[in-house]
Amino acid sequence: MRVILSGGGTGGHIYPALALVDVIKEKEPDSEFLYIGSFRGVEQNIVPKAGLNFQQLNVQGFSRSLSLTNFKTIWLFFKAVKQAKRYIRDFQPDVVVGTGGYVSGAVLYAAQQLGIKTVIHEQNSVAGVTNKFLARKADKIALAFADAEQFFPAGKTVLVGNPRAQEVAGIQSDFSWTTYGLDDQQQTLLVFGGSQGAPAINAAFLDAIKDFNNRDYQVVLVAGPKRLANFQDDLKQRSLTLHDNVKVLPYIDNMPAVMKQATALVSRAGATSIAELTALGLPAILVPSPYVTGDHQSKNAAALVRAGAAKEIQEPDLSGRTLVEAADELLLDPAKSQAMQESATELGIRDAGDRLYQVIQDVMESK
Repeated sequence: MRVILSGGGTGGHIYPALALVDVIKEKEPDSEFLYIGSFRGVEQNIVPKAGLNFQQLNVQGFSRSLSLTNFKTIWLFFKAVKQAKRYIRDFQPDVVVGTGGYVSGAVLYAAQQLGIKTVIHEQNSVAGVTNKFLARKADKIALAFADAEQFFPAGKTVLVGNPRAQEVAGIQSDFSWTTYGLDDQQQTLLVFGGSQGAPAINAAFLDAIKDFNNRDYQVVLVAGPKRLANFQDDLKQRSLTLHDNVKVLPYIDNMPAVMKQATALVSRAGATSIAELTALGLPAILVPSPYVTGDHQSKNAAALVRAGAAKEIQEPDLSGRTLVEAADELLLDPAKSQAMQESATELGIRDAGDRLYQVIQDVMESK
């Protein structure tokens, strides 16, 4: 199988594509891949490390306000489409898979014009602008959330989940909390606002420290490498100390392995985080980012809350008090935690990569 993948901008578009590559390699070891990303996104740092052939296009998103930069955006898009056609003709793929981001728009649009089979993977419960644009001519649209079906043409969608979930569910880890001076036998709340941290979550954690210091459970905050110094300065200014059950870290390399050893999680509600926590059946307190397109994180969180798999705190309502109250509910009420864990487990689609692979197979075999 020869596959072109395209997705960029954030890890939420990239990691599902890389997880799919692993599934295809397992089933068809002779498969060949080309990943087409952008010059602006984090894919230029992530994809080459995965050992994939990598090409880049110069694209940018539309400004929401009337702006002359939108004319440049359109010009760059058609220039990128022309370049993408050259990559496609040279590689001769059997199928092109898009996982979101502006760059995938140019790549899949080019493939559709050349008559190449295309598959879209939509990770969020609200469809992105790029995927909605591509959907009319796409052969199939694979969904991570059933709620996203309403945004696409009838009959084209298939619920598959997020391939990242299958990858995380299969992780074998010997991680121990003793690495950070904690106890593996204690319940542990992991607070993670993304790889760079989240200022609002850090601020609420700061306000909650006195309460967390007096809890029987352990609490670990991943503050973000660029935000740790400010957090430590705030600790000093407020004369706060951390008891042995509370740790603040700048970053954790293998987050899924660490999540596997947590009792509960506080996180944003991005597609990758949702896939990971449902794959692990991990009770969660979700704090959706209000700064994302279409407020899709709130809708992602709402899907889990409806299923009884998570609690949600909107960022304007996030404080030390609301954080501690939610944490106590998950870690001090075993029945509540168990019910939430079971609901999260039911939502997790642990064979998502296999399902997406089958969609691609069906598309390739269709006339």
